[in-house]
Amino acid sequence: QVQLVESGGGLVQPGGSLRLSCSISGSIFSTDFMYWYRQAPGKQREWVAVINSPGGTNYADSVKGRFTISRDNAKNTVYLQMNSLKPEDTAVYSCKILRRKSEYWGQGTQVTVSS
Repeated sequence: QVQLVESGGGLVQPGGSLRLSCSISGSIFSTDFMYWYRQAPGKQREWVAVINSPGGTNYADSVKGRFTISRDNAKNTVYLQMNSLKPEDTAVYSCKILRRKSEYWGQGTQVTVSS
């Protein structure tokens, strides 16, 4: 069973930065796709970013130019660097791994952007 654990969330002022980490039990395979999602209170879960093994990335328009997703296969970890944070970025951020046709999710980490 694949387990994912997010960390790095917290309270930050508007304009600040945070780096989220997603640690994965076992190894990351070259065919895995890694995702970050977020869910704000009262809203549906929203896709944020994706990265594949060669390092190809894609982002939601709402975070493009501010967030960067990366992966370190040797450390079995995926990161989300978040810069220029806005109050509307406040949400629970979760990572997901798509391995073949199976999905595995972490529990999420809270990010609050407020002055």
